Amino acid sequence: MRPGPRNLITDVEGLHVGHAEDAGLKSGVSVVTAEAPFVASVAVMGGAPGTRETDLLAPDKSAPGVDALVLSGGSAFGLAAAQGVMDALHEAGRGFEVLSARVPLVPAAILFDLLNGGDKAWAENPYPGLGRKALAAAGENFGLGSVGAGCGAQTAMHKGGLGSASLVLDDGITVGALVAVNPLGSVTTPSGRHFWAAPHEMGGEFGALGVDPASGVALPQSRKSAAMAAQGNTTIAVVATDAALDKAQCHRVAVAAHDGIARAIVPAHTPMDGDLVFSAATGRRALEAPALQLAQIGHAASLCLARAIARAVWEATPAPGDTLPTLRAELRL
Repeated sequence: MRPGPRNLITDVEGLHVGHAEDAGLKSGVSVVTAEAPFVASVAVMGGAPGTRETDLLAPDKSAPGVDALVLSGGSAFGLAAAQGVMDALHEAGRGFEVLSARVPLVPAAILFDLLNGGDKAWAENPYPGLGRKALAAAGENFGLGSVGAGCGAQTAMHKGGLGSASLVLDDGITVGALVAVNPLGSVTTPSGRHFWAAPHEMGGEFGALGVDPASGVALPQSRKSAAMAAQGNTTIAVVATDAALDKAQCHRVAVAAHDGIARAIVPAHTPMDGDLVFSAATGRRALEAPALQLAQIGHAASLCLARAIARAVWEATPAPGDTLPTLRAELRL
């Protein structure tokens, strides 16, 4: 396996990603969309999720595909970002056809960034507008770090962010991940100088800091909990492939991809995290050996997600009013 040409989820042909953020708000929105509806499912393993329209992604539900997936800051307020995306898609003539009506299907998930130093005293919910802007910005190339849904994200010890990574399998299938990293746990080892995901790094994509030579899993007291609250967390992600998968197969990939969260964040999947992974399939490559290839896709999705989590923190940039330092600033890099 090797990274795709961009090392982004958009190496999955047909997918586009857009971000919108507000520096004063210290929050934002990221949207994954495609030229046509795509198959999607979801797996939730955190104890405190916030979602919209995820029930329709269950394998036994009739919705054949979705028009976009939304990752947003703002806690429950951020679920309104999907409305802005839905409205813009409807204006563009997109959506599930019901006789003469069209209904865009836009599942969404949110993270909690209400106590990160940003100005949250809005008179009108800003997230529908941010959702609309993120959709308008969608393309094959996009930024990482303190952008989109990762704009105001924080880990236990450092500023979080938005990350992405990809892999091309030996059979030519492409797998990618997009993630907003805002966990209760730490993305770095107790020394604060190495990533838990270091064994999976490819080409120095998150600093080539190497594996921590020290052993042990004890963590220092969380800076995040001291600065805000132990309840304000969540890592939300999209993994995607160009393979032709049905919703049940997409669900299996989403479940497998959660291993990437556990590889990159300690602790993961806590009662105070809303850890969630969407899985998407554009259907451009048929499977010849479905069981074996599905296992390989799930494994690749977990590796992409672990790498994307580390990239999110590595690419984070400082901003006025931050309550936590960036990793690069602390390492003086």
